[in-house]
Amino acid sequence: MDRRGIAWSLVGIQISPSILASDFARLADELGRVADADWAHVDVMDNHFVPNLTLGQPVVEALVKASPIPVDCHLMIENPDRWAPGYAEAGARSVTFHAEAVAAPVRLARQLRASGVRAGLGLKPATPIEPYLDLLPEFDMILVMTVEPGFGAQPFLDVCLPKVRRTRDAIRRSGLDVWVQVDGGVSEETIGRCAEAGADVFVAGTAVYGAGDAAERVHRLRELATSAHAH
Repeated sequence: MDRRGIAWSLVGIQISPSILASDFARLADELGRVADADWAHVDVMDNHFVPNLTLGQPVVEALVKASPIPVDCHLMIENPDRWAPGYAEAGARSVTFHAEAVAAPVRLARQLRASGVRAGLGLKPATPIEPYLDLLPEFDMILVMTVEPGFGAQPFLDVCLPKVRRTRDAIRRSGLDVWVQVDGGVSEETIGRCAEAGADVFVAGTAVYGAGDAAERVHRLRELATSAHAH
């Protein structure tokens, strides 16, 4: 089911465990551990845009077939204008590309949306949201990185929270239905601050897959974020 266009107030808090922190030798089983989450977050890295190499389109296609929940692809790659549509074809329900790498963000976002997937725009910690505010209607989600992209298990960067808040404020003023995702260092200790700043989609890798009971940790993170947002 295409989840684009569902109001944030109805969808609420969403947890997207990152399989980057999972056991790559048992990916199908690892996806099953987070079946109660909202999304399975898949980091695609090319060792050019970021200093790490993970997986590509054929593996994503296999993950989509094995996953009990929709796949959310985060493309940390050069030339997403060329490669991003392939991840929609592979079955991802949400595809995020980076502002720092894309040549024609509006054209690519429209191409992704036309193929029936959610289009996201990712921002590194030092990239401001302000140059992209006029483009908000073209996107379904803004991803604010709360670590430098490339590796998991990095410490959370509180300096990114004001950008989360400015992004949410701009979306509220515009009256648009755009989700705000945070990715990097999200844990039981940090998720509340992210929710208070206005995030509603939370990528958590080590915090989920490093727990003995991943499903329980997903529920706990959702509770903490929901409580923080309510206050």
